[in-house]
Amino acid sequence: MERSSETRDDTGRFEELLDRGERLGAPRLPFEELSELGRLYRAHVARLARLRQQADDAMAIRHLNALCVRAYTFLYVPPPGDRSLRRLVFDSLPRALGRTWRAQALAWSLLAAGALIGFVLASRDTRALHALVATSCGSYTPERIDRLVASPEERAAFLAHTPSPAGLNLAFGSSLFVHNTRVGLLAFATGILAGVPTVLLHLYNGILVGAFSAMFFRDPWPIDFLAWILPHGIPELTAITLCAAGGLLLGAAVAAPGRHGRRHALRAATNPALLLFAGALPLFAVAALVESFVRESGLSTTFRLALAGAFAAALVLALLAVRRLARFEPVDTRWLGEIIGPARGAAGDSGSGRPR
Repeated sequence: MERSSETRDDTGRFEELLDRGERLGAPRLPFEELSELGRLYRAHVARLARLRQQADDAMAIRHLNALCVRAYTFLYVPPPGDRSLRRLVFDSLPRALGRTWRAQALAWSLLAAGALIGFVLASRDTRALHALVATSCGSYTPERIDRLVASPEERAAFLAHTPSPAGLNLAFGSSLFVHNTRVGLLAFATGILAGVPTVLLHLYNGILVGAFSAMFFRDPWPIDFLAWILPHGIPELTAITLCAAGGLLLGAAVAAPGRHGRRHALRAATNPALLLFAGALPLFAVAALVESFVRESGLSTTFRLALAGAFAAALVLALLAVRRLARFEPVDTRWLGEIIGPARGAAGDSGSGRPR
């Protein structure tokens, strides 16, 4: 009788923990109660196996099986929210950013090196502008580049705050988003070729930015140019750099797979690389909106610089968060498997103890 009362108490406690763990909006069970739930699950799976062998209490078997199924689902099956967009944005993507900080640092270094090379080349010889800017951007003809280089008035007219119709801005922003996404996708996808095309493409992106900037840094105080390029340039270059970092991850998996082999290295690199590319897409959209509706507008230089400052602050905070996540060690939850594992083994040995 005393043993039966103890069993009923354990079953009541087992059901209570399940009810609390499954309740919507309730806080997660603490470590001690999760450990207790694992112990009770093991005991009740073993009891379920014995009852099925005896087959003398159908009601008890059904009740106990239902409890074990609930416990198995709670302990082993990820909730639907774990596969949701919210988890992707607030958990998977930040962790991918934290784990891939070396690839991101290398991508930013390539961009900065390219910008420095392009700036120096264009400052020393305007023919570099003809070779780089005119070839890459069809709207900048050699004649227009010569006028921008030679005339401060031409540069001021180019940077003038001239509003455009909303419909034209919308079409312009759509084309920018498509173009920039294509550039990012190219830098990402070509990483599979040992990362060499990604390195060259991202280096060239920096060279193009540096060469274009050299035209306007001929002015003693190029504040208008900074207000023109920075609001859309910060999110756009960040997005392209994330794509390049994803390509570098794939390239490293191909070029230096390690002792586990290339297939294993590619499998491990694909998920974080895809997350980096997915994280770049919203930034491409933000850059296109800013470039079409802020740059092509009559908004003041002060507002544009303030917007650029907000983007720069957000980027710095994100980099600090990445640095923190890079040092983050996930909590070891293998203890749960050690607690519950023997119960599953016992159930398998009995032939009928696994809940179903």
